Amino acid sequence: MIELKNLSLSFGAKQVLHSLNFQFEDGKVYGIVGENGAGKTSLFRCIAGLENYSGAIEEHPAPLKNYLGYLASEPFFLPKVTGEEYVLLLAEARKWKIDSAEKFNLFQLPLKEFASQYSTGMKKKLALTAVLAQNNDWFILDEPFNGLDLQSNIVLTDLILQLKAKSKTILIASHIFSTLKDTCDEIILLSKGNFLEVVRKEDFDRLEIKLKEDILSHNFDFLNY
Repeated sequence: MIELKNLSLSFGAKQVLHSLNFQFEDGKVYGIVGENGAGKTSLFRCIAGLENYSGAIEEHPAPLKNYLGYLASEPFFLPKVTGEEYVLLLAEARKWKIDSAEKFNLFQLPLKEFASQYSTGMKKKLALTAVLAQNNDWFILDEPFNGLDLQSNIVLTDLILQLKAKSKTILIASHIFSTLKDTCDEIILLSKGNFLEVVRKEDFDRLEIKLKEDILSHNFDFLNY
């Protein structure tokens, strides 16, 4: 369980999260949607203990960082580390002994090659592979589908459902609404650092229609040239 209590975050004079209150329950998949700059990554970084915030985050089990796999939207890799070494390193950081990185290689990555030479999509898949090798109970996935090919999107969608079946808890930010509809129990609409709405599965279609209408409400008269 993670409970946000009046969670706020500011960078200098700019406040990016405004007194957020919510309880994430164990064994569920939550989607976070919002425009660029809405505060999704900032929220995730607070939960992961990477930002100094005001308010409180109550965690069970605690400390959450010992049970949390965090997939950043743009993973970073040292230049002379192979994919295999990266997976083993993250497992070792949790004092979790694994026999082989290949066991977790769902995406058929060239683990003997340097991670810095991977494509954008391959880096995302490697970071996810390493997070899986840590045997986490909680997962934060920040734009996990970005840069992935169609086959990998299908694998990742099924993987999320498999993790949920094992009572893992997952928070996902994604601009690809269909992936959230396929995987989430609830979707939270975040706008300008505020939670506007929490939507359950039976209302996902309504939320999708609302988001499309908001996006397409712009005036396209400028195209008449």
